[in-house]
Amino acid sequence: MSKAFATALLLAVSLPGQTPNIDDFFRDFTATWVRGNPNLATADRYFTGDEQDRLERQLTPQTIAYRRARIQLAKQGLGQLQKFDRSKFSATQRISADLLQWQLDTAVREEPYLDYTFPLEQMNGANVNLIETLTVRHPLANEKDAANYVAALRQVSTRMDEATAEARTLAAKNIIPPKFILNATIKQMQGFVDPSPGQNPFVAIFAQKMEAAKIPEARREELRGEAEKIVSAEIYPVWKNAIATLESQLPRSTDDAGLWRLKGGGDAYAYFLHRYTTTNLTPEQIHQIGLNEVARLEKEMDAIFRRLGRTEGSINERSEKLKQDLAYPRTEEGRMAIMAEADSILRDAEKRAAVLFDKTPKSRVLVQPFPRFREANAAANYNSPAPDGSRPGVIQIPLRPEMMTKFALRSLVYHEGVPGHHFQIALTVENKDLPRFRQIGAFGNISALVEGWGLYAERLASESGWYDGDPEGQLGQLYDALWRARRLVVDTGLHAKHWTRKQAIDYGIEASEVERYVVFPGQACSYMIGQLKIVELREKAHKALGDKFSLREYHNVVLDTGTVPLEILERQVDAYIASAQNRAH
Repeated sequence: MSKAFATALLLAVSLPGQTPNIDDFFRDFTATWVRGNPNLATADRYFTGDEQDRLERQLTPQTIAYRRARIQLAKQGLGQLQKFDRSKFSATQRISADLLQWQLDTAVREEPYLDYTFPLEQMNGANVNLIETLTVRHPLANEKDAANYVAALRQVSTRMDEATAEARTLAAKNIIPPKFILNATIKQMQGFVDPSPGQNPFVAIFAQKMEAAKIPEARREELRGEAEKIVSAEIYPVWKNAIATLESQLPRSTDDAGLWRLKGGGDAYAYFLHRYTTTNLTPEQIHQIGLNEVARLEKEMDAIFRRLGRTEGSINERSEKLKQDLAYPRTEEGRMAIMAEADSILRDAEKRAAVLFDKTPKSRVLVQPFPRFREANAAANYNSPAPDGSRPGVIQIPLRPEMMTKFALRSLVYHEGVPGHHFQIALTVENKDLPRFRQIGAFGNISALVEGWGLYAERLASESGWYDGDPEGQLGQLYDALWRARRLVVDTGLHAKHWTRKQAIDYGIEASEVERYVVFPGQACSYMIGQLKIVELREKAHKALGDKFSLREYHNVVLDTGTVPLEILERQVDAYIASAQNRAH
């Protein structure tokens, strides 16, 4: 990133004097923040007219200088936020200010740990995010969108070169990914450049979307041809250069997996745990919570397995056998069948959820497979709908061999879709009472609540009888909960207790998941820590209110609060309890 761009980014928020009220500050500071991040502006269509068009033709820089400029901007935002008298705020304004302070402070506190994030890796590296930015999140509803897409595509090579240069800079500091991460990333990136340029996702998915947008055929072919030339002449060469860079690091790499191997790694891990769980729990405390939950869930699963006559082997062995028994054929027909089943589960969940929720999103939600080059490393995920309705919510499922089974498919759809991420995230996007930064998650995700809610949705389905008559489905739900409990043990094991990749796999986590935790420290702990807190607060409300407790009201409180740290959610639930008690009197 140029010094001029960095300076402009910092000066853009230097508003003349204090803004008249907090809502103006939220609006103006968020606009400045989004303006400096073209990927975010594009995904959310934040602006309009020429300004939005300009941003949709750009891609966000992939440099450490850019990240440091964002931290300076966050510091400015914190300074301005402190000038307001919060005693004069409404309830929504107070939550919003507390949330923004937490998010900006968290961004600032990452400054010492920027080197602990690898620019090129199989989960969140530029080699993945550049592709998802354009093929999943870039809007494409008309010819102008398509032209903007091609303009942004021309920036991919520059952004990939930036990430590759950062990877070389880190290597010069002896900060290199583990050997198995390098190998997984190289394999994935090689799979991306193996197809002919016309079959590459940047071109093939673009062509599909243009056809769906009913762009005239001649213009479609012209734009598709431009995209193909860019991929062939610009993008494939930089990808191959990045692969060569990673290959050059292999001789110096080791199989040591955790942050403990790096100087200051313990402090970095404490930061990431706080960021993703929003608590001050130590690695040792989280490890023990995980061990306790694993023991509880394995006991529940054993009882159901025994009722089904499956008594031989460990929980892992019996689960693997059930996965195989419920597997789809590893054929094109099998791929189509599992996606049809996932869609059927999703539509059934929409009907069942009506009993448990007052509020449901207006946005549609679709389920689709990941592009094949991502299958080996991707985790199922959810992409939020566009605020303007131009893009639905999208669940993506990686159809690698071990995922081609009906086992736990229901809990996956409930977590990523309904009543999980789609309900929480889409309702937040659509909630016009919230400041816009909260609607779009402009300052990042709060993983403990987002993923905690997703795991809570899995548990809620079980508690609500959705698995009645389906013990195999119930086992799938418990297995997914067990997997999240094991994550607490494995993530802390890898990063704080010197566990090896093999130890983590032997504990019951598949290899691609273990590799995810290695490059995404702490995030895997957010699911179970968040879910346990949501259940704890539900039981607290139930105990306090007795027969006046309403599950639908409790869900309203959590969903209306939006994505916040767990301590803010607890404050809101406490306020709900007090209000409900007053109503009862």
